[in-house]
Amino acid sequence: MGGISYLVDVGLSNLLVYGLFGFPAVLHDSPLKAKIISTIASIIVAWLGNKFLTYKDRSSGSNVRGFVMFVVVNLIGMLVVLAPLGVTWYLLGLHDRLSYNLSTNVIGIALGMVFRFYAYRTWVFRDAPQKEVVVTDVADDLAGRG
Repeated sequence: MGGISYLVDVGLSNLLVYGLFGFPAVLHDSPLKAKIISTIASIIVAWLGNKFLTYKDRSSGSNVRGFVMFVVVNLIGMLVVLAPLGVTWYLLGLHDRLSYNLSTNVIGIALGMVFRFYAYRTWVFRDAPQKEVVVTDVADDLAGRG
């Protein structure tokens, strides 16, 4: 599911910052805003895919609790992704497509992916608790000692 979310994030952020096939670059001077918008879109895609496909056998508690945890983890992950972009765009002054994509869609997303993977498994989609099976000795049960 991560691959589809990644494509949504990268495609939409590039579309907003640089435009494509006649579609204007509506956020050319605001790459952080573009990345925030594309990240929110990818969060929605990722939630649906993780909830119903990738982690369908794990518990996230109630749907509301699971979604809130998922959003919180992804908002923190978004800050991780935005940091390299902010450094590249604003501190280093590199505004070309290659620098933009390397900083945000390679370095930033790789760092965010590591954080999200850990957080999903630890906090959002935890292992469902195993039911304890009690085994008694049949002889004890028959003798009334069980």
